[in-house]
Amino acid sequence: MRHAAVVLLLCLFSFAQLEKIVIPAGTPEDQALIAISNEVDAAKKLVMYEDFVQKFSGNPAAVAYGNWQIAQSHQTEGNLEKALSYGDKALASAPTNCYILVSQTNIAQQMKSNTKVMDYATRGGQAFNSAAQSPKPEGMTDEQFSARVAEVKESNKSSYDFLETSAFNTIADEKDAKTRMSYIERYAPAFPASRFEDPVTQYAMYTLGRLNDSARLFAYGEKALAANPDSMPTMLMLANAYVEDVRPAGWTKAVTYSQKVITLAKADAPDADKSRKLSGGVAHSSLGWAYVRQEKMPAAILELKTAASLLKGQDDAAYATALYRLGYAYGKVNKVPEARAVLEDAVKIPGPLQGLSRELLEKVNNLRAAKPK
Repeated sequence: MRHAAVVLLLCLFSFAQLEKIVIPAGTPEDQALIAISNEVDAAKKLVMYEDFVQKFSGNPAAVAYGNWQIAQSHQTEGNLEKALSYGDKALASAPTNCYILVSQTNIAQQMKSNTKVMDYATRGGQAFNSAAQSPKPEGMTDEQFSARVAEVKESNKSSYDFLETSAFNTIADEKDAKTRMSYIERYAPAFPASRFEDPVTQYAMYTLGRLNDSARLFAYGEKALAANPDSMPTMLMLANAYVEDVRPAGWTKAVTYSQKVITLAKADAPDADKSRKLSGGVAHSSLGWAYVRQEKMPAAILELKTAASLLKGQDDAAYATALYRLGYAYGKVNKVPEARAVLEDAVKIPGPLQGLSRELLEKVNNLRAAKPK
C-alpha cells in the first residue's frame, strides 16, 4: 500500500515549474500515509485524512493530496457538494494539477453543472498547454527542457483528452445560446488546435446566428477559414449566412464560397457518399438563392433544381429549403405550374419551411387564378 501512495504522489507536479510534488520516504508525512493506507474502515480513514491535512498544513503537497483523497471519499459516498469543496481545497494547494482537475471535472459532470465542468476543464487545458511557456530551470539545456516538456505532456495526454472532450460535450449540451457562446470563447484558448476544432467552429457560427450577431458570425467564420481554407462546413455556414445578408457584397461572397464547396465536394461523382452529396446539395441551394438575390433567375433555377435532386432522400430540412427556394424562383419568372409542383412537395415535409411553403403556394395559386384576367 505504501508503494501505491508514493506512485500517486509522483504523478502530482506543477506544470508551471515542471516539478514533481513528492513526499519523501521516511518523513512524518510518509509515515502518516502508510498508517492511513493500512486502515480498512472507510469512516476512520476519512477522519485520518482530515487529521493529516491539519497536522501537515504547512506542506502544500500533503494538503493537496489529503484533500484530494477526502474529495474522492465523499464522491464515492455520493456527497458531491462536499467532494467538490474538498477538491477545491486540493486545487488551492496545487492549482495546475491535471489529475485533480480531471477529478473535479468528473464530479461536476455528476452534478450536471455545465458551468463547473467548463471551469475545471479549461483550467486543465490551460495548465497543460502552459508547460512550454514555463521558464527553463537553471542548468538545463534547451534540448533537455524540450524533452522534459514533451515527457510531461505525454504522461498527461489521457487527462488532457478527457478535459478537452468534457469541455466540448458541455458546449454541445448547453441550450442557452449566450451561455454556449461564452463557453466557446473559453474553449479556444484552453484547447488550441483542438481535434474538435471544426465542430466547435460550427457551433460558434450557429450560435452567433441564433443571437442575430451577423458581424461576429462573419468575423469568426472568416478567421476560422483563414486557418483552414478548405473547410467545407465553415464555407457552407458562411455562404448560408452571407446569402441572407442585406448587402450585395454578402451575396457575392455566398456565391464564391458555394462554388468552392461544389468543386471540393464533387457531389455528382459516382463514388460520392452521403456527406459529399449533402455538402454539394446545400452549396447548390445557397448558390441558387444568392442568384435569386442578384435577380439572376435562370441561373438560380438551374442551381436549385440541382440542389433538390442531390438533397432528396439525404436531409429533409435541406431538401425542403431547396424546394421552397426553387418554388420562389419559378414564381418570380411566372412559371406557375413548375412553382406549384415543387411547393406541393415542400408542404408535405414537416419542419420550419412547411408553413412558409404553404404561404408561398397560396400566393402561387392566386397568381394562377389571376392569370386569365
